[in-house]
Amino acid sequence: MAQFRLISADSHMCEPPNLWVDRIDKPYRDRAPRTVKGLDGKEGEFFVCENISPIPIAGAFGAGIKAEDLPGHNKKGFEAAPASVWDPAARLKEQDADGVVAEVLYTTFGMLLYGLNDAALRAACFKAYNDFVAEYTSYNPTRLVGTGLITLEDIPAGVAELKRCADKGLRGAMIWASPPDEKPYSHRDYDPFWAAAQDLQMPLSLHILTGRGGTGFDLSRILTSYMSLPAEIQRTLTMMIFGGVLERFPKLQIVSAENDVSWIPHFMYRLDHAYDRFRHFEGVNLPMLPSEYVKRNVVATFQFEQATADFTRQLFGAERLMWSSDYPHTDSTWPKSREFITDAFKGMPEADIQKIVNENVARVYRLNVN
Repeated sequence: MAQFRLISADSHMCEPPNLWVDRIDKPYRDRAPRTVKGLDGKEGEFFVCENISPIPIAGAFGAGIKAEDLPGHNKKGFEAAPASVWDPAARLKEQDADGVVAEVLYTTFGMLLYGLNDAALRAACFKAYNDFVAEYTSYNPTRLVGTGLITLEDIPAGVAELKRCADKGLRGAMIWASPPDEKPYSHRDYDPFWAAAQDLQMPLSLHILTGRGGTGFDLSRILTSYMSLPAEIQRTLTMMIFGGVLERFPKLQIVSAENDVSWIPHFMYRLDHAYDRFRHFEGVNLPMLPSEYVKRNVVATFQFEQATADFTRQLFGAERLMWSSDYPHTDSTWPKSREFITDAFKGMPEADIQKIVNENVARVYRLNVN
């Protein structure tokens, strides 16, 4: 793997505890997201904000911690966080330690805020975060690639914020992984936003734990919750395809982030089979097969899929897959990413490996990483 220059398509910021308290617009300052130590007598430090369920913050920087040590690690606070939380220069050193030349950076605690009930508060939180990540990545925009946060109750405001993110140098944005039930993404009201994302060349990410209804993650049932996460993204992609979104906006790029990829070949088969047998019930008539929209408009990130990554490559296409480290989260390949992908991609054509670990990310996010 020494000849490949690795770019992680899904890594994370780990927002400092005072980010929103210091940066959010003044009318919301008393309600800003924050961290609390010893919440309800529990050991550790917790991220809290209004109706969202508090979570221990240490899981946000559990990379490299042994599995058996994670329960104890989760009782720690920001004192255990890596220096990259505060310092982009330290982040570059952590990339170097992992043999990575650049990372696409997503939020951490901001993911939970997609489930906030107050849309105005959520929009204010996202604006403050977008300012922060733009400043952070400006330290080295070639190696630190920022993605913004957008909420879509007010679609013209969402369009304006997407343009503001692009003007600030961010290269993509996250939206709800699953929208409100009363307004699915197939609704035509969203079309101005899809058009703006397409015109601005801003890929839109459907990341786990960012549904309008909350994360869907129950820490008391972590195994079951973990296993159910990709289903949300599958439903959203289904409604976008059968609702004609990807037909109307052929250059729109949707990123399935941190949802794994081995389900995609079966998903494409099932889309086509459903379309063949049942489309007449709903009057759906598309110029292309549903699976062809997946191959044209969707790219997907993955971390740990040694056994099935090559199978997915053959059916989905090497140009649609993007490797990621997920640093500094618990489910990360750091600091042994090169060891992992050397094993995972064994026997794969070198040209395809180059696409998966570098070229696809550079294409989607318009990067020049030499």
